[in-house]
Amino acid sequence: MDETPKPAAGDEQETLILQSVDRFLERHVRPVVHALEAADTYPNDIVDKLKTLGLFGATIAPEFGGLGLPALTYARIVERMSAVWVSVPGFFNSHLIMAQAVQRFGTGEQKKRYLPRFASGELRGGIALTEPDCGTDLQAIRAHARRDGDHYVVNGAKTWITNSAEGQILGVLVKTDTRVQPPHKGMSLLLIEKGPGFKVVRKLEKLGYRGIDTAELLFENCRVPAANLIGTEEGRGLQQVLNGLELGRINVAARGAGLARACLDESLRYAQQRKTFGKPIAEHQAIQIKLADMATRTEAARLLVETAARAYDAGGRCDLEAGMAKLYATEAALENSLEAMRIHGAYGYSKEFNIERYYRDAPLLAIGEGTNELQRIIIARELVKRNPA
Repeated sequence: MDETPKPAAGDEQETLILQSVDRFLERHVRPVVHALEAADTYPNDIVDKLKTLGLFGATIAPEFGGLGLPALTYARIVERMSAVWVSVPGFFNSHLIMAQAVQRFGTGEQKKRYLPRFASGELRGGIALTEPDCGTDLQAIRAHARRDGDHYVVNGAKTWITNSAEGQILGVLVKTDTRVQPPHKGMSLLLIEKGPGFKVVRKLEKLGYRGIDTAELLFENCRVPAANLIGTEEGRGLQQVLNGLELGRINVAARGAGLARACLDESLRYAQQRKTFGKPIAEHQAIQIKLADMATRTEAARLLVETAARAYDAGGRCDLEAGMAKLYATEAALENSLEAMRIHGAYGYSKEFNIERYYRDAPLLAIGEGTNELQRIIIARELVKRNPA
């Protein structure tokens, strides 16, 4: 059955989309998430349903076949999904960062060639930044691309790359000039489709965030058409990536808010059902304090995410808002997952229930799309910049 929402305007459109997402989650994710997560199985059926919903084109402009959703609606979708399984938004988050780079900085030919295929999910992928010896400090990347006629020859390694084993294309950050200073002026973003010289070395095993593919890659004399350089000139890659990471951080923040809410909702139910000393544990003051703190963190996380999404939709830079949302919402998920385990006691520690999954999934959110330590530095710098003495 086609679950794609019919076009509507403003709030009505968002309501229809969110209703479709809720139906999708109840029918196709919640019944299978426990088994898929335990087996670390790539959920092909779920990915196909995401295509039907149009979510691989969520933020791609309608003229290229996308839904053209504002970041606020997108964040609400991600929050809902993450409350059921935090891995699900991962299938299209880094994919949309790649698409955003093409949509904002690509040539007319690149937009025409790639964006419709990105929007439909025909071509799926993500963004390849991290390397074995380089994560937060992207200027230290070693992967490089040498111009050879109408091609670039790419050599280097990437790791912790989402959607790289099952996807077909990646936006890869490389150095096209290894001598220029500062180093970011020699960095470029290339669209690299799978083919000769593009090797998936291994799938990485993870504590949580299972089901989704995360891999280590090797590029060995990989020939890439020069036309696949995003934009018209070299040396703009880092700026193109950082622009897209604002949306990525809003996505991760929304996941944190969703996971925090899932921990709260299950703890509220359990605390009213579980009895000790002749009454539900929700009537014990120690549990009430935990629930109050969990609820406050959850609501604050949601509001910060929505503030960041609105700032993004306004069209300006939103490093401060996205950084605050990402920092607070992911820490809220971490704290709520631990408190949920304490409220559930031994049941929270059992693989039979969801709580231990939330506890394993939450730490990634504090690491991905820039560590929370980095977010604090970004927030402080932006505060000073916006409030000069």
